[in-house]
Amino acid sequence: MRLYVEPMDAVVTDVEIDGRICFDSEGWKTPTLQERRAIIYSAQKEIEALTELIERLALPTSGPV
Repeated sequence: MRLYVEPMDAVVTDVEIDGRICFDSEGWKTPTLQERRAIIYSAQKEIEALTELIERLALPTSGPV
């Protein structure tokens, strides 16, 4: 996984079951409440963007453009 968290200017690369986050440049740490909120916000925005992408690509096309 790679999730860019714009408010933190950081990339999340992994998460453990206990909530620790692995940042691309910092390694593993337990995020603060503010960091958790920023990560959740960024993840929700990414889900929305990917859902829109899937919906658009799933539409039937009338041929090459």
